[in-house]
Amino acid sequence: MYAFGIPSGIMVDAKGPRWGVVLGIILFAAGYYPIARAYNAGPGAYSVGLICLFSFFTGAGSCTAFTASIKAAALNFPESRGTATAFPLAAFGLSAMFFAAIALLIPAGTDNFLILLATGTVLLPLLAFPFLRIIPQHSYHHIPQQDRQVMHRTRSSGSHDFPPTEEPGAPQPTKKAPSSSRTVPQQPDTTPESGDEHSSLLSSSDVDDLEGSKHLGSDRNRESPHLDIRGFALLPLPEFWQLFSMLGLLTGIGLMTINNIGNDAQALWKHYDPSTTPEFIEKRQAMHVSILSFCSFAGRLTSGIGSDFLVSKLNRSRFWCLFASGVIFCVAQIAGTAISTPHLLVLLSGLTGFAYGMLFGVFPSLVAHCFGVHGLSQNWGTMTLAPVISGNIFNLLYGRIYDGHSIRNEAGDMECLQGRVCYSSAYWVTFVAAILGVGCCLWSIWHEYQVHRVRDTKEHAEHHERTA
Repeated sequence: MYAFGIPSGIMVDAKGPRWGVVLGIILFAAGYYPIARAYNAGPGAYSVGLICLFSFFTGAGSCTAFTASIKAAALNFPESRGTATAFPLAAFGLSAMFFAAIALLIPAGTDNFLILLATGTVLLPLLAFPFLRIIPQHSYHHIPQQDRQVMHRTRSSGSHDFPPTEEPGAPQPTKKAPSSSRTVPQQPDTTPESGDEHSSLLSSSDVDDLEGSKHLGSDRNRESPHLDIRGFALLPLPEFWQLFSMLGLLTGIGLMTINNIGNDAQALWKHYDPSTTPEFIEKRQAMHVSILSFCSFAGRLTSGIGSDFLVSKLNRSRFWCLFASGVIFCVAQIAGTAISTPHLLVLLSGLTGFAYGMLFGVFPSLVAHCFGVHGLSQNWGTMTLAPVISGNIFNLLYGRIYDGHSIRNEAGDMECLQGRVCYSSAYWVTFVAAILGVGCCLWSIWHEYQVHRVRDTKEHAEHHERTA
């Protein structure tokens, strides 16, 4: 799924969200239905490589349709982008719990569940497709020059300027005469073109350098409709690597618990009550998966809506949502090292799910604000490569620590009977990583405050010169 993020993002940005949904439907059908047939056919009917290809199709379809939904939400609700993108993000986080609940209503069996996945993943986007459209932004109000000197970027050779009515996939409005009531007369610029969003990333003055090249989304409330940085143009920018690093650190922490909460539950129950049956442990593991899914859903909604409230009502940075996520991750890691009773493991799964959801709920809005909404799909696909790296590192660390405390039982399987000792060292490592993530968030908030202070001082001086 993560590997298909960039190519699917390029396609959605170039052709529009509707094409992304169409491709997602095709890939879902080409993935889940053959997997269901392979299961019914039995061992040897399909090669391992072919089944891997079908699995790749399911991940690619999920990535493409998901990317299209985020892009459509971000384009249609530019003034409440955090809230708009939070809903598809939250639904994505709740999808596992949704299909698990539906599976309880059908006859038990893996084959029936695979058919449910094949039918549901195709039917849901197919029903939503007729209602998916990009609403063109008809009016564009001229921003005074002193308000436009906010973000200085160089358009890369792979970047494009899309006025609000020329977004790929959006219906083209009928051209009207210049005297139309929708047209807002533009005031002539009183300063050179070099002061707007088309000017160079690095300007000659120290203030412009601070505002343009070092600041991550320097203006919270105003965004150029032409800002478009994507592809290789991201690589020289420090703000790209700052976001990439924060996403990698915090998602890696969350993925370690998400992927291994079943091992945590098994280790604690085997130590707490050796007579616990495997069936009981499986039910507890499923319960923790549901808690993770629901809390992730709640965290995504909270972060998306909360980030818009911070920006529009309190004039504060969206980075405060990342800071809150990092703090909750820190508390979760401490819980992971301290919990020795399996009944309290819900604290670890609940806190991890909520922090993970808060992280993803606000991140697309940050990416769109810093690099432009027109390349959001491709840029978001690039950002999601960070969890691939950090998630594998932390998962391998957990596996090595857990295996180091495991012994071989009578059945020949490896198991750990030492309770939280089986994995607590891994949570101390992720606690340090969470502290680093919180530090990055605090630095970003402080840096943003400094840039705003410099910008406000400059604007005040310019206003004083004009009125003097």
